[in-house]
Amino acid sequence: MGIVILLLMLAGVGLMLARVLPTAFALVLLGVAIAVAAGAPLTGENSILDTVLQEGAPALAATMLAVLIGSWLGKLMEETGIAGTLVRKIVEFGGDRPTVVALGVLAVSALVGTVTGSAPAAMMAGIIGIPAMIAVGVPKTTAAGTILMGIAAGMPFELPVWQFFSTALELPVDTVKGFMLKLFPFAAFFAVLFVLVESRRKGVEHAWSLASAAERDKGGSPRERRRARARRMGDAPWYALLAPVVPLVLALGLDLPIIPSMLGGVLWALVTTTRPGHLNKRSLRTLYGGFELAAPPIALFVAIGVLLAAVKLPGAVEALNPLVEAVAPGNPVVFVLVFTLLVPLCLYRGPLNVYGLGAGIAGVLIAAGIYPAVAVLGLTASYNQVFGVSDPTSTQTVWAAQYSGVGPQQVMLRTLPYVWCVALGGLIVTAATQL
Repeated sequence: MGIVILLLMLAGVGLMLARVLPTAFALVLLGVAIAVAAGAPLTGENSILDTVLQEGAPALAATMLAVLIGSWLGKLMEETGIAGTLVRKIVEFGGDRPTVVALGVLAVSALVGTVTGSAPAAMMAGIIGIPAMIAVGVPKTTAAGTILMGIAAGMPFELPVWQFFSTALELPVDTVKGFMLKLFPFAAFFAVLFVLVESRRKGVEHAWSLASAAERDKGGSPRERRRARARRMGDAPWYALLAPVVPLVLALGLDLPIIPSMLGGVLWALVTTTRPGHLNKRSLRTLYGGFELAAPPIALFVAIGVLLAAVKLPGAVEALNPLVEAVAPGNPVVFVLVFTLLVPLCLYRGPLNVYGLGAGIAGVLIAAGIYPAVAVLGLTASYNQVFGVSDPTSTQTVWAAQYSGVGPQQVMLRTLPYVWCVALGGLIVTAATQL
């Protein structure tokens, strides 16, 4: 029966790779199929309808709410000009120095990445940041990669990601936070290294577009020109720029729960940018816009909950336990070597993609007692760093590549060596502390 379940998982991967079905639909069908193969009854305890569908679908509800609030804050940062102002300030500071501009955009991307991930984060940092980098001579592929590496550098502090791993792996948020703090130095170091190395590649024509000669020749004092430009560009006030930092201060500094911390960021963005008479309209408009942004990941988390419930059924655990135990490395050194070599399997919606079949495999590893849940956290979080940057099928990678005028595969080839090293660092920490 374990072989049958593995074949079903491979069929699910095939459906996703061939784009026959959207990932969320394929995962739900896979969850039901695994439950049937595991001999689960239709109703009652450990059943298809009651356990897999009824209890599994809302299992990640806290993560869905965190994603929605993060999307709401992201929409507020876009509408109020907070994100655009952050990028413009960095670009102005960098001037005509490609590496400085790219490092600045990287920092803003990381900050935005702590609020929300995927395509919304790439757009907020990239709509201004990518043309600015290309304008001062940063290669197009490097410009796209800088946005993605920056988002990945901020991912260890993305509160919805903490909530996802906490709920999916049944771990305390503090445990997730502890590992993410250890993963961050690797993500930050290799992101900076990517910019320092790749921004020096040649082959892109230098273009001057940050300020036209006419703008430089306009009269008035520097202070008056800055005020005029702020009115023209819609710059947010300086204190509003703290909006993406507020949730981190509340969650890390004051140890508040994730959802209240994120709501604190929403409240800060609203009151620092919006007149009292417009608070009602703006808050509702951006909330509804946040629903639109959050709909795809929420649908995916519903499907992941169904899959996790299916692989945790007693029949599925009993069938898969001998197979997984036979191939899972137990020695810490072998653990690092094997799972480092398997990194590419999280690309192209592969079987180790944590937002796909990888979530089910993680559930099997924990339910069967192969690895402690904290070790599975280290494995999946390390792979997530690779998926978030280099997967040519992920929305943020496709958008950043196309907006830069290059192909997603080009971005994958350029960024993969760096995020592979990030994953290696995370796996070493996991093996050294948990195995």
